[in-house]
Amino acid sequence: MRRLHIAILIIVGVALPTLCSAQLYAMRDSVANGYDFWLYLPEGAERLSAATQEAEQAAEERQVALRRERITPDSLLGDYPTVERIIPTGERNEGLPIVIFLHGRSLCGRDLYRVRKYGTLDALTMGVAIDAVVIAPQNRGDGWWRPERVMQIVEWVKERYKVDATRLYVLGMSLGGYGTLDFAATYPHQTAAAMALCGGSSIENPASLSRVPLWIMHGTADRDVPVSASRRVRDIVESSDTANLMRYDELSGAGHSLLARLFYLRETYEWLFKHSTADFPRTVDRDVEITRARIDKAYSGLHLNSVKLNVVDPDTTAKSTAAATTTTDGVWYTIKSGDTLGHIAARYNTTVKRLCALNNISSKSILRIGQRLRVR
Repeated sequence: MRRLHIAILIIVGVALPTLCSAQLYAMRDSVANGYDFWLYLPEGAERLSAATQEAEQAAEERQVALRRERITPDSLLGDYPTVERIIPTGERNEGLPIVIFLHGRSLCGRDLYRVRKYGTLDALTMGVAIDAVVIAPQNRGDGWWRPERVMQIVEWVKERYKVDATRLYVLGMSLGGYGTLDFAATYPHQTAAAMALCGGSSIENPASLSRVPLWIMHGTADRDVPVSASRRVRDIVESSDTANLMRYDELSGAGHSLLARLFYLRETYEWLFKHSTADFPRTVDRDVEITRARIDKAYSGLHLNSVKLNVVDPDTTAKSTAAATTTTDGVWYTIKSGDTLGHIAARYNTTVKRLCALNNISSKSILRIGQRLRVR
């Protein structure tokens, strides 16, 4: 009987991570004017056919037309008028929500695997269940997060997967906290809710944040990003927020790194998911609580790498029609969408190690569309 129990434990220990696994795609400059990014697709994520894409686009265009017809710009700045619902029930997209995770400066660079060191992707591998499509781009360290580049990725995802555009959420800390508020300020009508941790805003006057459900948190003892950065945003929003859509919390005596624990709390995502741009009028949830005691125990019940994420490249079944080019200094191959080092090595009867040596790269290097690799 004891042996049977041990066998069952072994089976559960091996099978459970597999059963809980989902796809984690590494996108490699596939989106024009975007960032390199990870894309997490939970079980049930549905890829759109060409016909469905056209239908979704037509529905979204109708929704935009309704906004233009029924709400004037002036009405968005003052009290909400009594009008029909912006998005009729029959046209609401019932796909998965989208969560954008923006990292801090320590994860900047060109190694996409750095983005998995902490944050939403790491929380997934530790057992935090997030039923959403997760986008985790990488800032190369050449400046602030650029909202338009993040939105290019969102649009790419919307064109290919069954998602609910009315439930687009963004969260981040430090540099990512700045990016979160900059994104929400740039796209207030597309952002369902935003959570900014120990951040601020690089926008001179982010008054448009008053139209977005926000939760801003900052530690008073933060030596990396002073709490004054969040207070500045708070003051601007409070002076223009007639709808009262902001929650603001300062954690007394808390330093910079403590706020990273919020990515591992189910309450964080529960709060985000309480909101939708289809809500009319828009409100902010104040029932979900995140206390200092809860933050201190954020990792309780979680286990490192307890959930397996299958890392694959997109469109791996697509066949490239491009042929290699032979020159006097070798045989060269031009990278296409969906290519990986493994696929290229198999195609040209070589090894990944050999490809890396020929091109002075590592096995984790990002392959960019149009890049030429020497294969022989």
